[in-house]
Amino acid sequence: MKVVNPKHLDAVARMINASPYFDLVGVKVTEMKNGEATVYLDMEHKHLNPFGGPHGGVYASMIDTVCYWAAYCEMPEEAGFTSLDLTVNNIKMAKMGTLRADGRVVHAGSSVCVCEATVYDEDENVMAYGTSKLLVLRGKQTIPQALSVMNEDPLPPKYIEK
Repeated sequence: MKVVNPKHLDAVARMINASPYFDLVGVKVTEMKNGEATVYLDMEHKHLNPFGGPHGGVYASMIDTVCYWAAYCEMPEEAGFTSLDLTVNNIKMAKMGTLRADGRVVHAGSSVCVCEATVYDEDENVMAYGTSKLLVLRGKQTIPQALSVMNEDPLPPKYIEK
């Protein structure tokens, strides 16, 4: 039986957390496993809109990210994704502090994945909820392509036999 290689996931997380957009926004992928992922973001002044609340893009970025990486663990090594549709329901305005988003796969098809995510504050209050529909791209937006862009060495294999 094939299972996702934890060494691969650790290496992927290190690489993607160093990517330009994640660095800019401050999103950190902390956990990936079959059909699930978790990301964190420390709210800072840079995340605020002109009115002092979090910009809607904060929740959207967290939901888009956590859904993508939850789906990643469900798909073949040569598959990549792109978002077809992202729905974000902003429930509460976050204050400064750490936000966590938990994502899970609802459906992992051969051409489309559907995922959902919830964003929580430090007190476990639900701040946002969303869904993401991802188009599976065979041979596009793959980890080897990301390695090339990020100038990284090859990673351990995605799957191992158990």
